[in-house]
Amino acid sequence: MIEFFEALFSYSFLQNALAAAFLASFSCGIAGTFVQINKITFITGGIAHAVLGGVGASVYFGFSPMLGAISVSILFAVILGIVRFKGGQQEDTVIGALWGCGMSAGIIFIYFSPGYSVNLSNYLFGNILLVSKSDLTALVILAVAVFAILTVFYRQFVSVSFDEEYTELRGVKGVSIYIVMLIMIALTIVVLMKVVGLILVIAFLSFPAATASMFSSKISRIIALSSIFSFIFSFTGLIFSYKYNLPTGAAITLVAGFIYIFSILIRYYYVRNS
Repeated sequence: MIEFFEALFSYSFLQNALAAAFLASFSCGIAGTFVQINKITFITGGIAHAVLGGVGASVYFGFSPMLGAISVSILFAVILGIVRFKGGQQEDTVIGALWGCGMSAGIIFIYFSPGYSVNLSNYLFGNILLVSKSDLTALVILAVAVFAILTVFYRQFVSVSFDEEYTELRGVKGVSIYIVMLIMIALTIVVLMKVVGLILVIAFLSFPAATASMFSSKISRIIALSSIFSFIFSFTGLIFSYKYNLPTGAAITLVAGFIYIFSILIRYYYVRNS
């Protein structure tokens, strides 16, 4: 561990990685809490995997992959929000179709990108060690956007999460608020793409909030604890990744999963013996 901290003060790529972990944890704590409360992991997965379509299209047409990821994530958030309310029994099928089509399109675009060699695994599994200064600027903007959305719509998000019908009776459009919530989650997915990748983003969005919910039932506290846990998981995973030369995204997610399972066992033991 001493070696890691010595390297942290010496190498800018580790400093960038730590800054990215902080920004991602902030967004993850917010979005992950509402994913957990609303039980929309499958919808979140649909957005996450469709993002690769935006990345691939951007690479193919010569645009910024981050810009493509943001555009497609917001587009799919709107589509899946509408499907969630209008899809009926076909909801899962439509989400699965969009999930598969978005990811397949991204792979094909990248495959046919002329004169551009891109490491697909960096998008699928993440590599926080490759975060650049320009990436950090984009992550700051996205984190501010996520916080701004939460600040403006916090009460509506809570209301639609627990009592959709009551929200509608009060004159708040449940579908519109739900779509805005999905957009907030979509922006967080783009942030986490740089940290754990699109394949593991669902797990990493879920673990911190699920762990935090064991310690509190108040949403604001869950958000705060989830953000703290997200950073702890990211920082610990980064240390293991550096020390044992492991894939960063997988190491971070594995740490998060292990602590979550350990928390479940501790809680079960406490409840059983109280």
